[in-house]
Amino acid sequence: MSTPLDTKVIGKLAEILDKNNLTEIEYEDEGCRISLSRSVQGAIAPVQVMAPAAQPAPVATPAAPAPVAAAAPAPTAEEDYSKSPNAVKSPMVGVVYLSADPNSPNYVKVGDQVKEGDIVCLIEAMKTFNPVKSHKSGTVSKILVEAGDPVEYGEPLVIVE
Repeated sequence: MSTPLDTKVIGKLAEILDKNNLTEIEYEDEGCRISLSRSVQGAIAPVQVMAPAAQPAPVATPAAPAPVAAAAPAPTAEEDYSKSPNAVKSPMVGVVYLSADPNSPNYVKVGDQVKEGDIVCLIEAMKTFNPVKSHKSGTVSKILVEAGDPVEYGEPLVIVE
């Protein structure tokens, strides 16, 4: 089964990947999933498109990526908040902003009390600012990102306990 490729969507995804210095981005719409990734050296790998029950298209992958000098250390078990029920996670790929504009105070800071539905930050994706809201009431115990950081889908942003 072949799936038609929308080159405009692929172009936009490649642009987001490059602009935000991401290594991988996925997009799914109407049963068609597009996955773009790039090696550590920066070359964008071939597009991988999958139909609902199709096998992934073959993708050329580098044998072994070169180590990155400025790579962040892997989080330890106690620092991994990806499965924490207290983590407010990014609903999309984009760039995080902690305040409405550079002259405004941050939406939250450590120690602040938040209610379910309070805005904790913004994610800019494709020139649109999207509010990220707390999924529960509690106290902000950690802010895991800084303004201007690129974020991935599902990445923990803020811990509310």
